[in-house]
Amino acid sequence: MTAAALSDGVAILAFLYLAAISLVLWVVDVRRHRLPNVIVLPSYLVGAVLLFVASSVGGDLPALARAGAGCLILGGFYLLLALASPRGMGFGDVKLAGLLGLFLGWLGWGPLVVCAVVPFVAGGVFGLVLIAVRRGRAGASIAFGPWMLAGAWLGVVVSFLPAEELLDLV
Repeated sequence: MTAAALSDGVAILAFLYLAAISLVLWVVDVRRHRLPNVIVLPSYLVGAVLLFVASSVGGDLPALARAGAGCLILGGFYLLLALASPRGMGFGDVKLAGLLGLFLGWLGWGPLVVCAVVPFVAGGVFGLVLIAVRRGRAGASIAFGPWMLAGAWLGVVVSFLPAEELLDLV
């Protein structure tokens, strides 16, 4: 097995892990409006170790640096939002943001930006639709974790598109 194949295999394993916890977190957050620490916090270690191995074996240390920066940037941004509006953003969202920043930062800056922007747009549109069909009201609480996860997975998909195709989408 070549180093590139091993690196790709470990990266795939990391993202399969993220997929598994994403499904669980999605369901729990929709039902209970909680993102359990027992799932999110250990995932930092699992993700960091797997992405470290993938980067080291593949010789892509800039990806590892981006992962760390993505974790700090997205987690820090959500922390600022939570501190500015404690009733609008929970600390479960903050912890999930850092984790998603780790994974999406590893993929690249573009996927990280998608992961950062899409949840707010999609969650906002969803809230407006709920208000329009009179199933919700302004200021009502909606689970934000699923929108964060949707943005993350859209970011993963975007990471596989060639840059020329991305420009065509804009």
